[in-house]
Amino acid sequence: MGLADLRQLAVLSEVGYEDLDGDVVAVDAHNWLYRYLTTTVKFTRDSVYTTGAGEEVANLIGVVQGLPKFFEHDLTPVFVFDGGVTELKTEEVTRRREKREEAEKRMEAAREAGEQIKAARLESRTQRLTDVIHRTTRDLLEHLDIPIVEAPAEGEAQAAAMARNDPDVDYAGSEDYDTLLLGAPYTLRKLTTSDDPELMDFEATLAEHDITWSQLVDIGILCGTDFNEGLRGYGPKTALSAVKEHGDLWGVLEAEDEYIEYADQIRDLFLDPDVTTEYDLDLSIDPDIDAARTYVTETWEIPPEEVARGFERIEDSVAQTGLDQFT
Repeated sequence: MGLADLRQLAVLSEVGYEDLDGDVVAVDAHNWLYRYLTTTVKFTRDSVYTTGAGEEVANLIGVVQGLPKFFEHDLTPVFVFDGGVTELKTEEVTRRREKREEAEKRMEAAREAGEQIKAARLESRTQRLTDVIHRTTRDLLEHLDIPIVEAPAEGEAQAAAMARNDPDVDYAGSEDYDTLLLGAPYTLRKLTTSDDPELMDFEATLAEHDITWSQLVDIGILCGTDFNEGLRGYGPKTALSAVKEHGDLWGVLEAEDEYIEYADQIRDLFLDPDVTTEYDLDLSIDPDIDAARTYVTETWEIPPEEVARGFERIEDSVAQTGLDQFT
């Protein structure tokens, strides 16, 4: 999902990591991992993350670089992985694949022209989460004793539901804005940047605009989601005004004499998504850093110097925080 235009409506504030000490965040694993994967590919020679057998595991470098932020600030991550792709998302998946294939063609052309920097940037756009990336990411997280939840469908929907309903989970974590439509009370953004996190507040957003959750979803549908194209000429502010004037999505569609295919199913994907409560969270983290380091550098042949600093930061933070507090 994307819905970046929802930023115009969302109530956002900066929050210091010191305010998150001891909290738990359900992280949209695919969203988090993809950002570190593409960054690694953009700035690292492919020979560094390609094994002798030709398998690419840039994700392992990215994970080791991204995890210390959680350890250093006593913020416990629970990584939530996508399950099956929602049927209505097929067109979006196809669109992303086509964009990736186009980037691959441009990358090869840049390489042939000797434009290595341009080629590296384009290569980062061609990345996808392969079976090897999925498996090795999970294995590394298990070595570090970080909880994993397998969602039945969309990972961000599961993360939002956990933040909403699980008393042990304080936030959803995603760089996107979809968790707002999915009803996560609080979402932490910018977990993949060097800045302090950004807090997105669901109830404050509803109050700011005097709307209901279902009306917020209707606004998103009018603007367009991964499951549908929006109405022509409708951005967040236009959609907000129209929904408040006509009551809901159906009122707007009737007034505009428009039709959105599968609108009721799309609405349900946000208001009543396919999620599970069948998971167990052990939030007392006891990482086996030596095993994790061996897994990355020996099993998957990543040069030790590429991950040395990341593992050092994890070791230092565990020693300083104390495992009995990292819960």
